[in-house]
Amino acid sequence: MSQFKHSLARIAVWNLAGHNQFNPAAGIGPNTKRARRQAEGLALLDAELVTLVEVSPLSHIDRLATLIADKYGVSYNTTIIRQPNGNIHIGFLHKDGVDLSNLQLIPGSEGDYENGRQAVQADIRIGKFKAILIGVHLKSGRERPEQQLRDSQCKMIGRHIAQIRQTPGLTQRTILLVGDFNMIPGQDVSNFHHLGGDDIMDFVSCWDLQDRFSHILKKGRANLLDGFAISRTYSTDYVRGSLRLFPMHWTMGIGREAFKKEVSDHLPFVAGFRIF
Repeated sequence: MSQFKHSLARIAVWNLAGHNQFNPAAGIGPNTKRARRQAEGLALLDAELVTLVEVSPLSHIDRLATLIADKYGVSYNTTIIRQPNGNIHIGFLHKDGVDLSNLQLIPGSEGDYENGRQAVQADIRIGKFKAILIGVHLKSGRERPEQQLRDSQCKMIGRHIAQIRQTPGLTQRTILLVGDFNMIPGQDVSNFHHLGGDDIMDFVSCWDLQDRFSHILKKGRANLLDGFAISRTYSTDYVRGSLRLFPMHWTMGIGREAFKKEVSDHLPFVAGFRIF
């Protein structure tokens, strides 16, 4: 395996907005402007490991890797697992030197959301940094019924994290929980409570993020729906203050509304971790 010759690794998460309301099975076309622009954005992000949410179709992640390599000379490996329900998936782009293994769905993590998305778990290792990475895409919606469905999902994921903490050999392993939480800090209090387990997870996106938005709404308004959490104890590799909302629209030279139309209605998060 290639040696990763840096002191820090950048780990990112991004929702690609792959849901195609007109043809859910089609997702994002391989030769569309959206695919090309997403590849450009990922090349500018240039993270060592990216959790991608709303990958659709399943082959889209390989198409992005091919576009990034051919046009920008950046090589990514791809790892993805098919969701048991629906047409949008969670996958990972990772550079050489990033070891990602033991990919699995977390059974029952769809909660009471019939045909909902399950959380995805993988072991990662970059240099001396080892962690369990959990990618989620929770139920969307701002009304009480949707919040209750998220509660059911968060309870299952929170219990799973608690079980990891009790597993011999993993009691001190760093746990990263990232994805589209569809939860707003200060509003979806019960969701955060259940997802954090018995005070296990530290939601750094609630306190160590300078920007307060990630999801772009109509007319350029935005709110903070995406999340980045790190296990509260034994996790000393996160570089405090490093979590940032990556202004991909700005780096690409377009406004938020144009970015929403042409690329995605979400902006990525990226954080630094010590690997020495």
